[in-house]
Amino acid sequence: MHPIPSGALQIIEKLRSGGHQALLVGGCVRDWLMGRRPVDWDVATDADPAVVRGLFERVVPVGAQFGVTLVLLDDGAYEVSRFRRDGTYLDGRHPTTVDFADAVADAQRRDFTINGMFYDPVSGQTIDHVGGRQDIAAGLIRAIGRPQQRFAEDHLRMLRAVRFAARLQFSIEPETFAAIGAGAGNILKVSWERIRDELTAILTQGRAAAGMQMLLDAGLLVHILPEVAAMEGVPQPPEFHPEGDVWTHVKLLLDDLDRPSATLAWGALLHDIGKPKTMRRSDRIRFNGHDAAGAEMAADICRRLRMSNRETDRIVQLTAQHMRIGDARQMRPSKLKRMLRQPLFPELLELHRLDCLASHRKLDVHAFCREQLAAADDSLRPKPLLTGTDLIGMGYAPGACFREMLASLEDAQLEGRVADREQAIAFVRERFPR
Repeated sequence: MHPIPSGALQIIEKLRSGGHQALLVGGCVRDWLMGRRPVDWDVATDADPAVVRGLFERVVPVGAQFGVTLVLLDDGAYEVSRFRRDGTYLDGRHPTTVDFADAVADAQRRDFTINGMFYDPVSGQTIDHVGGRQDIAAGLIRAIGRPQQRFAEDHLRMLRAVRFAARLQFSIEPETFAAIGAGAGNILKVSWERIRDELTAILTQGRAAAGMQMLLDAGLLVHILPEVAAMEGVPQPPEFHPEGDVWTHVKLLLDDLDRPSATLAWGALLHDIGKPKTMRRSDRIRFNGHDAAGAEMAADICRRLRMSNRETDRIVQLTAQHMRIGDARQMRPSKLKRMLRQPLFPELLELHRLDCLASHRKLDVHAFCREQLAAADDSLRPKPLLTGTDLIGMGYAPGACFREMLASLEDAQLEGRVADREQAIAFVRERFPR
């Protein structure tokens, strides 16, 4: 098991020396018991937030109304929460009232059994009032108490159930899964920012394909990403896609993701999103223009999910260009080098590799691009031979034509037709006579 941080032990020791209960709680207990490295180490106690503030020098009252305090120590930040019982939820996220209670009541108000355990690092005892250890052994995500009530309190818990199941390689307990299906439409009452963050976690924390299939089976995907759900059952030409329909193809990509960036993971999910809209049957099944159509749809999805401009641009470009890279061998050297030097090209190349492995499995273009990158060195971004000031000095009037002139000159430079300043001047004068 991973060692418990000294900061967490220090907080527990100081609270107990003051006569209070103090235990590790929640996800850190779950992960620690499973031999996984916890991200956060949280402490639960019967001490009021005012007591916590009096015991530690650096304290942030992040949720004082809920009895939550953030204690800042040299080795990190630790959330210290008061044992509590929640009142009714009216907004699908926050309780209207909170009553301080004991550890049993605190465990019973949490979301899933695997997240409702306590651990006493002094005695080495796991304190489990909700059956979390049993469900870990069985590989189950089970809501504490009545599933419908847990999901009514916070609708985002439906997505969290899927995320935990996918990441931990667990199943969702049948009654809990049925409650998700029954309340799936309520997910639209959650802010898009919170939905985005959970979806990104599902896509990047492991077993993304299984997570997306669970979202589809539970009826959540059709509400939050109907464009993605529409890929199920859309046929593809077997000579190019022996794996099956578009949804099967996308899941194969997701299966091969290995600690991806968020933008690559979203690019893998959305790269073929334009296929249902563009499918036509002629000599064979065709999806002409699905990359361009998909890019527009991806932009709409990114806006819906309140993604940043940078993330939106990269995801849209991955969707728009995922077919373009297949023509790399036939590109003019200047066009190829411009593609290779794009900041997003490493992700585009990886998306192409995953796309190939999930269909025809031919990686010749991927190998060609890697060879070109290895051989390119500084030639992808050569120092400009002429500038706009140089063009003015040659007698040209400033204007929009400068962009075309300099771009043409750079193409010639990238292709090796122009190597120095004298050749550049001659090229411009011949190509663009005044």
